[in-house]
Amino acid sequence: MDFDPSWLLISLPVAFVLGWLASRFDIRQLKLENRQAPKAYFRGLNFLLNEQQDQAIDAFIEAVQNDPDTQELHFALGNLFRRRGEYQRAVRVHEHLLGRGDLSRSDRERAQHALAQDFLRAGLLDRAEAALQKLEGTRYENEARLSLLAIYERSREWAQAANVAQKLDESDQASYGTRRAHHLCEQATERVAAGDLPGAAKLLAAAVELAPQAPRPAIDTANLQLRNGEPGAAFDTLVALSNNAPLALPLYAAALQQAAVAAHREADALALLQRRYVESPSIDVLEAMIALGGTPTATPEAPDPTPRDGYIAHLAQQPSLVAASRWLSGEKFEHEQFHPQVQRALDQATRPLMRYRCAACGFEAHQYFWHCPGCQAWDSYPPRRVEEL
Repeated sequence: MDFDPSWLLISLPVAFVLGWLASRFDIRQLKLENRQAPKAYFRGLNFLLNEQQDQAIDAFIEAVQNDPDTQELHFALGNLFRRRGEYQRAVRVHEHLLGRGDLSRSDRERAQHALAQDFLRAGLLDRAEAALQKLEGTRYENEARLSLLAIYERSREWAQAANVAQKLDESDQASYGTRRAHHLCEQATERVAAGDLPGAAKLLAAAVELAPQAPRPAIDTANLQLRNGEPGAAFDTLVALSNNAPLALPLYAAALQQAAVAAHREADALALLQRRYVESPSIDVLEAMIALGGTPTATPEAPDPTPRDGYIAHLAQQPSLVAASRWLSGEKFEHEQFHPQVQRALDQATRPLMRYRCAACGFEAHQYFWHCPGCQAWDSYPPRRVEEL
């Protein structure tokens, strides 16, 4: 069969036309997809501005499907999932980003940081710790260290917390001396519980050196000295502390009284407590004075005051249901047979007034906490009872 050149002349234009039509179709399709992606993105942004997170998530999912290579859409979608509490979906988005080989170093660090935040918000502290440790040496380093510090403090891993706090201190972003001293005191408490008193003393000495003006290292040191049978040293430690931290005296007034009695220095302790009480009256300081056989002041009418006179003197300084209840406990009623019932009611009413209250979150407790169990803040409890705030 002979080849007809006329077919070649016909097929070439046909092939050209078909190729041109195909290219036009591809360009039109690409333009359509490019138009759809921005529309979905801006629609999602509009939903976000109107606080319609469900609709915003749907719009961003559509935008990601139209343009799966856009990192910013993935970040926006992951953050939305986290804010809504859908942590598993947020983790999948950020892990997908980290699995991409074309991700820049900056975006990879950003995705790693976002993944750590997902785990933190979900309460998966072990996985959050591992994710945060990978941020060492990145621009998120200090932020990651702060999160690690919070994890270690919450889980009471004081040695790890101390290491992280030291790194933060060395970065010159802020001073962590007092916080590091708290970590050492916590470790010392664990050593005391384990019977390692010399190890505890060494840790407390380091804490005092780190934060010489902080009351806790000195108070814990004095308590350890009392336990070791060194009341004189404990008394001297607390007297020095009264000069450095006089406002914290209510926290260690009872320990000062015990050390003074054991060291036979009652007169010195009473004079110190009376002087500080005049500057700042407190029920704890008052009761330490009463335990030493004194009161805030001695008057000509009462040259040899009794403990009940001390409560009356306190009531003259400030109204106190606690002091009134303590005074009434020794009073003789006309109907004395009803005294026990009345006293029980007063004791019940005053019990909440003897608590301590966190200034950061309002958490109340009968025990004084250096580290609030509610909000995890340090030194957030005033050294005074609720009644005195």
